[in-house]
Amino acid sequence: MEMGGKKFAVLLCAEDSEYVKKKYGGYFGVFVRMLGEEGETWAVYKVANGEFPDDDEIETFDGFVITGSCNDAHGNDVWICKLLNLLKKLDSKKKKILGICFGHQILARALGGKTGRAVSGWDIGVTAIHFSSSSKLFSSQKTPLSIIECHRDEVRQLPPKAEVMAWSAKTGIEMFKFGDHIMGIQGHPEYTRDILLHLIDRLLQRGLIMDSFADEIKENLDEQEPDREAWRKMCTNFLKSRL
Repeated sequence: MEMGGKKFAVLLCAEDSEYVKKKYGGYFGVFVRMLGEEGETWAVYKVANGEFPDDDEIETFDGFVITGSCNDAHGNDVWICKLLNLLKKLDSKKKKILGICFGHQILARALGGKTGRAVSGWDIGVTAIHFSSSSKLFSSQKTPLSIIECHRDEVRQLPPKAEVMAWSAKTGIEMFKFGDHIMGIQGHPEYTRDILLHLIDRLLQRGLIMDSFADEIKENLDEQEPDREAWRKMCTNFLKSRL
């Protein structure tokens, strides 16, 4: 559907579960629900399946969003290497890019930073994010802000010239900014509580976390609420240059 408004692309780095497909129209639906506004066009490229925009298509987009993934950002799968090349190209064209979780990590890697397993292990649940005082983005923002997290990798070293925007008790680089066109967020502003509960069950089934850990996370979830509206505003403002 072509309209006169801005045009954005979601670079989908994960397989949609049946649950998320049925309830939200896949992760693409989850992101459009959070970031999409009237008059805009949103497209999806399933990059994890080898589906990438060509050079002509790249030019038509105002911004790109990179999703989370079950893959490691420090891996060398064919599609990950292809994605690294695409991100370097988007950076050279100064396209707006918002990276979430795996997207945050792969952006850091593409720009010359380092990613790897988190020293403190899995971070799953609702986490308080503290903004660095130098960050102009959040002068009017209450701090800390809570966000849903679900990751066991992290950005270990920032790319040259990148700036840490936020940190948490477990993660030193929760957010970073590179120039005025790239921003990475380790947490999941797009997640709802039920998506996280569904993911916890999937991690349990795959033997990636223990029952006792899952129970503890679920218990803590009842006491905390992510600041979803504040994150939505921040992400849309960044992507659509309203800062």
